[in-house]
Amino acid sequence: MTSLSVIVPLYNERESLPELCAQLFAALNSPDLARCFDAPFSFEVIMVDDGSTDGSDKVIGELMTGRPELKLISFRRNYGKTEALSAGLRVASGEVVVTMDADLQDDPQEIAALVMKLNEGFDLVSGWKRERNDPLSKTMPSKLFNLTTRIFSGIQLHDFNCGLKAFNRELADSLDLHGEMHRYIPVLAKWKGFRVTEIPVRHHARKFGTSKFGVSRFLPGLFDFLSVMFITRYLRRPMHFFGMMGLGSFLAGLSIGLYVTIEKYFFNQPAGNRPILFLGILLIILGVQFFSTGLLGEMLSSRQSQHGGWSIRKTANLPDTIIDKLNE
Repeated sequence: MTSLSVIVPLYNERESLPELCAQLFAALNSPDLARCFDAPFSFEVIMVDDGSTDGSDKVIGELMTGRPELKLISFRRNYGKTEALSAGLRVASGEVVVTMDADLQDDPQEIAALVMKLNEGFDLVSGWKRERNDPLSKTMPSKLFNLTTRIFSGIQLHDFNCGLKAFNRELADSLDLHGEMHRYIPVLAKWKGFRVTEIPVRHHARKFGTSKFGVSRFLPGLFDFLSVMFITRYLRRPMHFFGMMGLGSFLAGLSIGLYVTIEKYFFNQPAGNRPILFLGILLIILGVQFFSTGLLGEMLSSRQSQHGGWSIRKTANLPDTIIDKLNE
């Protein structure tokens, strides 16, 4: 029997939870979703309470009566959305995993459309809030974030941070989330070789409470994006990253040194006390340090790597022992 896991991270959403559960269970029992699966399917809803202080966990406890599919993970304190999603992924057992927010802005009826698109051969389907019902304090940072991520990642999605996402078991097992990396799940998936797409989804105005996200999250998200870029592109080849920086710094310092030398010997200009000379020396030293860091990184990477960091889609006519060795 095919199984579906819905992971809902939440923080201080007490008022939204009863209506959310009613909508969610109605969507999961709808004929539209049943048609997305070739056979009867089972589902589970995993609520991850990220250290709420308003009694959200007690409300969920009450809602669990008569609903064995509803499960709860409750953190002792607030760790952030990424950690909440990571905890949900650890316990989710479904072949298909759906994530959504608990503030009633994501529409559970869109789950069927996400799963239907997933059935077309994609590994991840992300929602696109084409018509957003949020204040400017939230939409403007989001637009800047999406534009920045689109430019530097080369992945042409409109909405990287939409809470509504559906992905398969293989991708769910491969995700290693920390920091604010829940924003970059499509980026991580694409750079691991998975097939990623998006579809427009309905977005509702917030009914209760206030948003937990805004301008203050942009800089931490930017730093995490730099981490994602390094982990996915340069973790196995650190010399490519540090070597380019070292080469640029070394060549700049060398050019400055050459310029000062020419001025001294051909134009009789003083060299010993010029600030530009010290700048050139500093750049040369930085270049050597970047090269050294890259070489040390290559040595550590070669010692710790068991294989090339590949993601295997399938194998054929290979013994199980060989397949196990490939996946070690």
